[in-house]
Amino acid sequence: MEHRHMISSVAKGSIAREMGIEPGDILLSVNGHEIEDIFDYRYYIEDEYLELLIEKPDGEQWELEIEKEEYEDLGMEFEQGLMDEYRHCHNKCIFCFIDQMPPGMRDTLYFKDDDSRLSFLQGNYVTLTNMSEHDISRIIKYRLEPINISFQTMNPELRCRMLHNRFAGEALKKVDILYEAGIEMNGQIVLCKGFNDGDELEFSIRELTKYLPNLRSVSVVPVGLSKYRDGLEPLISFTKEDARQVLETVHKWQEMLYPEHGVHFIHASDEWYLLAEEELPEESCYDGYLQLENGVGMLRLLENEFTEALESEIGDDIERNVTIATGQLAYPALCRLMERLREKFPNTKADVRPVKNKFFGESITVSGLITGGDLIEQMKEITLGERMLIPCNMLRIDEEVFLDDYTVSEVEKALQVPLNIVKSSGQDLLDTVLGRNI
Repeated sequence: MEHRHMISSVAKGSIAREMGIEPGDILLSVNGHEIEDIFDYRYYIEDEYLELLIEKPDGEQWELEIEKEEYEDLGMEFEQGLMDEYRHCHNKCIFCFIDQMPPGMRDTLYFKDDDSRLSFLQGNYVTLTNMSEHDISRIIKYRLEPINISFQTMNPELRCRMLHNRFAGEALKKVDILYEAGIEMNGQIVLCKGFNDGDELEFSIRELTKYLPNLRSVSVVPVGLSKYRDGLEPLISFTKEDARQVLETVHKWQEMLYPEHGVHFIHASDEWYLLAEEELPEESCYDGYLQLENGVGMLRLLENEFTEALESEIGDDIERNVTIATGQLAYPALCRLMERLREKFPNTKADVRPVKNKFFGESITVSGLITGGDLIEQMKEITLGERMLIPCNMLRIDEEVFLDDYTVSEVEKALQVPLNIVKSSGQDLLDTVLGRNI
């Protein structure tokens, strides 16, 4: 069989344990169906009667008959969480940040996925160019929605050029199939100056509105440009005036679409407002924050959550002295929040410090790409107080490691100050500044 799935663990008291299944065994099929990935597995084990084909380490095959409650889990975990290899992206997009990474970093940082299953599981965005008819049919069969799609442009020829893939324009037809099947989608446009902005952006938005309401939202984000672009397509950063033009286009379409559809649909990421020096929209303009992973509304949500949490507090005169390290993008917003905090907690000093991104280049302003090395270099001469706070997105998920492999403990040792990791909500920020959650 093509698909063989190593079992990594079996829960105590589970059906699998009762049937003699052990870690190291291999699942070959369920009810005669070969299992491609986790979605096949979950789909087929929902039945009340199952026939499992298991292969033991010595090669012996067991045919197991199981009767259980509908939807009852078997209690098995697999060596690969997806039960399949991640699918690699074969595009050479002019805006791809992975192609702008410096050499010598860990291998996982150079992997480019374009896997529709990760779009459903983790919110990743896919270009559709690596998606087969089989993949499309499985999305529809298993209702793997919402699917997040990197559109970039609805001009087929321009899309081929931007993705460096001659099939990129043709791949847009897959959106029609998903739309007709009623699959919910979200979209993304990475804006590159001189390519898909201006009239091209207008055209793309107009074409994308045809997929309402199944296409729930589309974000417009500026291309991120690191200093490692030798040999890549020459791209330049957007100016303040450019940002204002982008916002004018986005707001115009929002005003046209909202009365008819009840959603704003097209959204500009926070960077555009900061670059244009314009106020962030009110919370109602974000349609429930459908595009937070693209930086759409993150600062508005943080500010609202922090303000709400602060209003419920009774102030005190306790002395606190902390430093908050963040990216240049969030720096102004955090300064405003700490000013509000001092109104109730006058003896709490929370010194917000923006960290310039020397590692990737100073045009990169988000906190999630700050390295431990930059943090040490720029904070070592500063009086940091009792503690230093950093946002959780500076670290690898579920690990205390920065992008450049510095650990939290190494940074603490270098700076001689404890690091407190702040989770994503405004309540978490307030609690950590006040000395809770540490």
